Amino acid sequence: MPNTALAFTALGDPTRRRVFERLARGPLPVVRISRGMGVSRPAVSQHLKVLLDAGLVSVTAEGTRNLYRINPRGVEAMRRYLDRYWDDALAAFKITAESETDA
Repeated sequence: MPNTALAFTALGDPTRRRVFERLARGPLPVVRISRGMGVSRPAVSQHLKVLLDAGLVSVTAEGTRNLYRINPRGVEAMRRYLDRYWDDALAAFKITAESETDA
């Protein structure tokens, strides 16, 4: 189950955001994720664990390697969370705009 607080915290780290952005292009094993990142594979694995715990990525075994991919349910949970505030902000803007035109 995605946890939005953990998800936002997880993406607060620049390295984890880069890992997440790489996975947005498609599933990858750790060795391909870590290529060119300037951090070790074990470090990338630790970042992936945080993203897994936050529900933002999932992992499946494929042969002898694990493939990581974006978890759409985790991203959707973050989107729903933000949409609540966006909807409230638009409603408040509408009320303000309408009251100014009535004045």
